[in-house]
Amino acid sequence: MSYHKNIIIGAGPSGLAIAGRFTKLGIPYILLEKSENVGIEWRKHYDRLHLHTDKLHSALPHLPFPDSYPTFISKLQYIDYLESYIQHFGIKPNYKQEVIEIEKVENIWRVKTKTDEFFTENVIVSTGYNRVPKIPHFINDSLFDGDFIHSNSYSNGKTFAGKNVLVVGYGNSGAEIALDLFENGAKTYVSIRNPINIVNRDFMGRSTQGLAIFLSKFGNKFYDFVSKIFKKLSTGSMEGTGIPISNLAPSEQLRTLGKVPVIDVGTLEQIKAKNITVLPDIQEFANDYVVFVDGQKVNIDFVILATGYHAHLEKIVKNIPPLLNDRGYPKEMWNDSPAFKGLFFLGFNLPLTGILRDINLSSAKIAQKIANS
Repeated sequence: MSYHKNIIIGAGPSGLAIAGRFTKLGIPYILLEKSENVGIEWRKHYDRLHLHTDKLHSALPHLPFPDSYPTFISKLQYIDYLESYIQHFGIKPNYKQEVIEIEKVENIWRVKTKTDEFFTENVIVSTGYNRVPKIPHFINDSLFDGDFIHSNSYSNGKTFAGKNVLVVGYGNSGAEIALDLFENGAKTYVSIRNPINIVNRDFMGRSTQGLAIFLSKFGNKFYDFVSKIFKKLSTGSMEGTGIPISNLAPSEQLRTLGKVPVIDVGTLEQIKAKNITVLPDIQEFANDYVVFVDGQKVNIDFVILATGYHAHLEKIVKNIPPLLNDRGYPKEMWNDSPAFKGLFFLGFNLPLTGILRDINLSSAKIAQKIANS
């Protein structure tokens, strides 16, 4: 049992960002990390992953990316950067400290891990937007002779060559995994249940993130109007693709439904070329095939669930439901009511201008709030 002025939970980009700011400001803290490495979720991502955001807007506080890095940074380069970040700031995470409970006890926060107990005035929860995989169930999925994995267990498409593979879900992970499967010789199908928005990662030689940042300076009405036009210019006609495209602007869909647009890196081209097949929602499974809601039956060997994640903050923070929105994410970075004063959340915003950029900006607000308290 020990007391610390500030405790950061999670040594991913969010936790490291606030640790870097605390170090720069001379604010004392300890950092608790459940694994043996920084950026553990990044290490689990599929091999071909690159940032979908421009390196100019994706660095952590006070340390730009090396000049030698490309505009869109690879997974391995990003992990190297996180490791250089802790070296640069002398950040020393307490590894193998998985937090299982956070509770307000009178006027102090109790943070309990599997092995220890800590007390603190301020606790910064930076456990990540994508913490616990969503594993949906389907009618008769127990009858299926093939295998299921969640996208967080997918590395690359090499082992799927020659197989019929169904990717369930078409967010950013699902779209890129589908492309990787095709490029590695799999017969690739994608099941898309709900309407989506798609924009290119770059347009006319520039990152589309820069346009989003520019448009965010104006009101929602203008932002929605321009982003809807840009969507059409960016991706061209969707006729014949089978992709259900949202009638909402990308910015509007994110703001109202919490759904980020798919940042396309080449999958759409292969769909238009009929190399990747789009299918509707799943109706049920059989032994060696899948039935879709339009009646199609397709033989499938393997299913990859690109079905997203839960934050599941309610499983570790006691009495948190009033702070969460209907999707289970914090409504705000902090709440100064007596029951929650000293509890902060970082890395749970999902702006169209980029989550890593937001982590940088939001960490400054939290650090200044704590410095002034």
